[in-house]
Amino acid sequence: MSAVLAPQVEMLPMNGGDLDEVMAIESAVYPFPWSRGNFSDALAAGYSAWVCRVGGELVGYAIVMMAVDEAHLLNISVAGKRQGLGFGARLLRHAMQVARALGGRTLLLEVRPSNAPALALYEHFGFARIGVRKGYYPALDGREDALVLVHPLGEVTA
Repeated sequence: MSAVLAPQVEMLPMNGGDLDEVMAIESAVYPFPWSRGNFSDALAAGYSAWVCRVGGELVGYAIVMMAVDEAHLLNISVAGKRQGLGFGARLLRHAMQVARALGGRTLLLEVRPSNAPALALYEHFGFARIGVRKGYYPALDGREDALVLVHPLGEVTA
């Protein structure tokens, strides 16, 4: 009898060697993606940047900027074919744990009101809406608002 082992899920620090794969996902999942320069700048600035790999395949990434005791989730993305399989939750949970380990007391983020899957994920984790940034995101028909959400970084349980 042989056992079939599931591929290992790894959270690894993002580095410049990951950027081709990161850009492939970013360009595929967003109509207005970050540029390669945005990612390079985040790495150069020392932001907490992570990739999620499954059996070696890069399936998602997250970038967190720390400002004293406040963490800001700048980008979290999962490859289209891997969405809905729990990788976004794994990445978010990891980002929250890392931010807390770095002294973060809260995690802030912006999200498009039209991004229902992301809103559902953040709701599942217990994020609370604290504001709206008018015309924050570029959109096909002009600009789209951003909802500002926050979560205290006590124990991460979701």
